[in-house]
Amino acid sequence: MAGKNVLTITEENFEQEVVKSDVPVLLDFWATWCGPCHMISPTIEKLSEEMAGQIKVGKVNVDDQPNLAAAFKVMSIPMVTLTKGNNVIMQSIGVKSKDALKKEIEARL
Repeated sequence: MAGKNVLTITEENFEQEVVKSDVPVLLDFWATWCGPCHMISPTIEKLSEEMAGQIKVGKVNVDDQPNLAAAFKVMSIPMVTLTKGNNVIMQSIGVKSKDALKKEIEARL
């Protein structure tokens, strides 16, 4: 479900793609069975294009990556976090408009 500008984040690439990233990383926690997750996916894709160079964008399938979901204390999806290094600097649960999410992200850059 990841597009051309969106990485698929796994336990195997988490350290390299997220923790060691030079820019903040927007993580979209989702699942194939989650209707609202599919609704927010185009928004995440657009943000990855519009904010290229400012942030990196990745998707975490909570069913395939339960340890990452547990580490981020994911209780409800879709959940979007903005991380810098190993720190969560923004968290959003549920479907939001692109403009609302972008405003939240830009406030933390």
